[in-house]
Amino acid sequence: MAISVTTAMPTSFKVELLKGVHNFTASTGDTFKIALLKATASGSGTFGAATTSYSDLSTDELGSGSGYTTGGNTLTNVTPTADGTTAITDFADTTWTAATFTTCGALIYNDTAAGDPACAVLSFGGDQTVSSGDFQIQFPAAAAATAIIRIA
Repeated sequence: MAISVTTAMPTSFKVELLKGVHNFTASTGDTFKIALLKATASGSGTFGAATTSYSDLSTDELGSGSGYTTGGNTLTNVTPTADGTTAITDFADTTWTAATFTTCGALIYNDTAAGDPACAVLSFGGDQTVSSGDFQIQFPAAAAATAIIRIA
């Protein structure tokens, strides 16, 4: 069985927003991290709207070594704003240096909140490989049609 990843805003995240679980304010808000999944053929989980927390990754997360540390990179928040009638937030790009691995997707999660709740599941559209180099996730522009997290 292979890993299946669908880019989605988890349903649990939408409910948690209404409960005030997440604070995306830059410098004073929660700590958000991004963890990478293994290559498609190397795992067996299904990730998307039903993903609720970092612990859902279990054995499907890349292991520590070769430029990756379990738990992923800490993200730098961009304070939420409005673009027209859409609320948006974003993160600064993040890089794993001197890396050698293959990944098919990622999970953004809240490392501050109890249970490390999931905020976004990202599919890379297939396996992405880096060999003795930098692996960078470039977040889209913080705008109504493109921000990584947006509520219209």
